[in-house]
Amino acid sequence: MSDFTNFSPTNWPKAILMIDMNAFFAAVEQLDHPEWCGQPIAVTNGAQGTCIITCSYEARAYGIKTGMRLQQAYQLCSQLIRCPSRPKRYSEVSKKIMATLANITPDLEIFSVDEAFLDVTRCQRLYGTPVQIGKMVREQVLRASGLLCSIGISGDKTTAKYAAKCQKPNGFTVIPPWQAQQTLQAVPVTELCGIGNGIARFLARYGVIRCGDMAKLPISVLAQRFGNIGRRIWYMCQGADPDPVHTTIGAPKSMGHGKVMPPNTTDRATILTYLQHMAQKLAARLRRHQLAAQHFFIGLRNRCFGWLGEKIKVVMPTNDGNTLFKLCCEVLHKHWQGEPVDQVQVTALDPQPIDQQLDFFVNNKEETTEANAMIDSINSRYGEFAIAPARLLLRSKMHNVIAPAWKPSGHRQTID
Repeated sequence: MSDFTNFSPTNWPKAILMIDMNAFFAAVEQLDHPEWCGQPIAVTNGAQGTCIITCSYEARAYGIKTGMRLQQAYQLCSQLIRCPSRPKRYSEVSKKIMATLANITPDLEIFSVDEAFLDVTRCQRLYGTPVQIGKMVREQVLRASGLLCSIGISGDKTTAKYAAKCQKPNGFTVIPPWQAQQTLQAVPVTELCGIGNGIARFLARYGVIRCGDMAKLPISVLAQRFGNIGRRIWYMCQGADPDPVHTTIGAPKSMGHGKVMPPNTTDRATILTYLQHMAQKLAARLRRHQLAAQHFFIGLRNRCFGWLGEKIKVVMPTNDGNTLFKLCCEVLHKHWQGEPVDQVQVTALDPQPIDQQLDFFVNNKEETTEANAMIDSINSRYGEFAIAPARLLLRSKMHNVIAPAWKPSGHRQTID
């Protein structure tokens, strides 16, 4: 699998390359702070954050992991260097990397801030074999960013992604499409992207623990339970994921902002501040992309009982932060009885392009629209929340974080 020097030089019928940056946030910090190279560092969500977002491979050697609390990490490694995250810097480096990849092939799917799929099937005439292309990609990413990456190459997206994580950091793993099914046979199904614990428990009822077991299960069983996703999983486990590289970003199906609060928060004023913060962020983002929504989810998370809140509908689509905050107050009054909560979420469930003609005739206050436009203009120039409701002077000082679905352009170019 890892010996990539003995593959046939002839063109592959399908060649998918996965690039996965190595401990990306930590690697950027070591790049910008050469004195930290070779040192165990942990990136946290701002100077106040106590949860590790990611850590360098030197830190991982001590058993430190993503999601671990700093106090526990210091017990494992007393010389651990704590580093507040800088999401704008990470997105800046990511944009350079993705621009470099786009110059190699337009068949590019940006999977996250530090991962991307390239369909290089059509590039083989121009650049050579998939292995040669993979080496070229690794060199160009290093030249563009100063960072190392891991490469996985196969004939489908899922197998390529699995390959990319096989030899991290700085790995280069090739699984030719004609060897994919055999290679995955002994791999636990949970090792494949998209198969979480819930799906794994369902598969286990039918004796499917490893990918090789999937051949014994009729595809109809998965299709009946999970629809098209189930059909895809059936093929994924056999090294034949049919999902293509998606080169375009679809219209948003939802758009939301949430934030983790101090553990066991019971102070109403604090909860209202967090809700207003998220309501204003969501409203500004909707306006930035000329969107509005009519259905929203507003919720508070309690560790024992899950989410407290509801889906709520407004009379007309809106992107006004004050309107959203009023909804938040209504939901808080209706669903919160003083329980300790640790997270808030405000999500637009049906963002749609603003219908200018409809807005003109329906009760849409021109003064509110003009005021929001002026606020957006000032905040765009002087920084987020340069103008904001007075309550937000007390908002969390925790840094923003890059959304999991981040993209370098469009409505997913967001930092929560």
